[in-house]
Amino acid sequence: MKFTHRGPAPARRNDFQTLKSLLPYVWQFKWRVITAIACLVAAKVASVVLPLYLKDIVDQLSVPATVLVLPVAALLGYGFARLATSVFGELRDALFARVTQGSIRRIAAQLFKHLFALSLRFHMQRQTGGLSRDIERGTKGIGFLLNFMVFNILPTLLEISMVAAILLWRYDWPFAVVTLGTIGAYILFTLLVTEKRMVYRRSMNDLDSKANSKAIDALLNYETVKYFGNEGYELDRYDRNLGKWVDSAVKNQVSLNFLNVGQGAIITIGVTVLLWLSADGVVKGDMSVGDVVLVSAYLTQLYAPLNFLGFVYREIKHALADMERMFALMEQGQEVADAPDARNLKTSNASIEFEHVDFGYEGNRQILFDVSLTIPAGNTLAVVGSSGAGKSTLSRLLFRFYDVTAGTIRINGKDIRGLTQASLRQHIGIVPQDTVLFNDSILYNIAYGNPLASQDEIVQAARAASIHDFIMGLPDGYQTQVGERGLKLSGGEKQRVAIARTLLKNPPIIILDEATSALDTRTERLIQDELNQIAKERTTLIIAHRLSTIVDADEILVLDHGRVLERGTHRELLAQRGRYAQMWALQQAGDDTD
Repeated sequence: MKFTHRGPAPARRNDFQTLKSLLPYVWQFKWRVITAIACLVAAKVASVVLPLYLKDIVDQLSVPATVLVLPVAALLGYGFARLATSVFGELRDALFARVTQGSIRRIAAQLFKHLFALSLRFHMQRQTGGLSRDIERGTKGIGFLLNFMVFNILPTLLEISMVAAILLWRYDWPFAVVTLGTIGAYILFTLLVTEKRMVYRRSMNDLDSKANSKAIDALLNYETVKYFGNEGYELDRYDRNLGKWVDSAVKNQVSLNFLNVGQGAIITIGVTVLLWLSADGVVKGDMSVGDVVLVSAYLTQLYAPLNFLGFVYREIKHALADMERMFALMEQGQEVADAPDARNLKTSNASIEFEHVDFGYEGNRQILFDVSLTIPAGNTLAVVGSSGAGKSTLSRLLFRFYDVTAGTIRINGKDIRGLTQASLRQHIGIVPQDTVLFNDSILYNIAYGNPLASQDEIVQAARAASIHDFIMGLPDGYQTQVGERGLKLSGGEKQRVAIARTLLKNPPIIILDEATSALDTRTERLIQDELNQIAKERTTLIIAHRLSTIVDADEILVLDHGRVLERGTHRELLAQRGRYAQMWALQQAGDDTD
């Protein structure tokens, strides 16, 4: 079986790639899109017909009073065309609302799903504040892009085409040439200047994300900031990034002012030339007053949205710049992915085997060297060693947050790379050393181990973790809010919540990563007895610092700088008088001193 993973996503995308990424989500609503475009065309046809009826009304009312007749047909046609413009426009908006919001919802959900599919390495390197800002800007950009592409760009281009055709059909070619020439100059100028301005927008986005990342990071580490009295330092760091953002924002505004002046000059020249041509035609007798009204109405009707088109195009470019970062996230390759023929793990008794495992988080820094171990189903293996020896790395590899560099990890004789990640992790429960809780109630955090569990099952798990009495002593009981990352609870209380939710998950494999390190001696002993009872029925990997908690383990492994130094039972290791015996003697001496 061959196991591969995709590489990282490209750093930059072009606008075509961004639009191509968006199209499949929009096209899921294809019938709404087609109907909305049909309404758009109908609205614009009615809009372009309006000046023709207005010309007929003016011409019929310009005759001598003696032959004046009310132009009923022209008036009714004008009223119908104006009503049709409004009705079809509103119908288009109503139909397309579901397309816009539905596309945003599906993209956001897909992105959220994809982020959870990315490896632990990606999430350890990301900056939460910048990532959240990229997603926020990207989803807003989708709504802006879709609305203005369909409601402004397409209608304006359609209207320009129809107006140019009518002018060419009814009048001399200079009218169409001046109209199209003005539009062409306007669009070309807008494209050139806007492209040059995009460097400022991208710079603003980068600096905004960095400033937000630093602010969120400082707030998440509020206590650390206060411990060291570094509020001024964090403010200065944040303010320096905002200062750079202001510089880019000012350059962006100045370039916008230049763009607006140029666009205004081009439109003014075009309008003046067309009015001069129509006025000259009336003087020569080639055109009527109604023709002047017709040309003037088209100019007003055409150049107003064209002027707005410049703003829309600029904002669409901004939206594309915002969206490119979000879609780049969606193209971020999965380092750890299920094999095409991956199978579901289904077992209530699991044996674990590490065979000649090598691993390093970085290519030039290896953590584990030729590690081999076996945990028979229902047995307990404890791993001890100094900090940085690679103990917690074993649990991350077993969860398959990373794939091994060399060697194999098996459960019931099956390579875990041939199992689906979801089924693998469903069979493993962990009580980590550093417990992080959701900013929700205690009930929610315990129930997270099994969201379908009943209230009685949750209470039973809490009792087993010796936290039920504490919870019931709180004013809000199980509905007590734990705060951001569980800051309202002590380290020991958070640890007991983590133990409760793992018990509620009820997996055949349990990993205890310094599970009782934050507890006082009395509570530790209470929980340790319960954990020992649970471990008898499950395959258990204990990563321990306090050796007194693992004396009953079936086997103990001593890791040193990623290598297996010693292995055996507690008694056997003490008899060897090696590293384990030294660690035991030091901890016993420390306990006696206490």
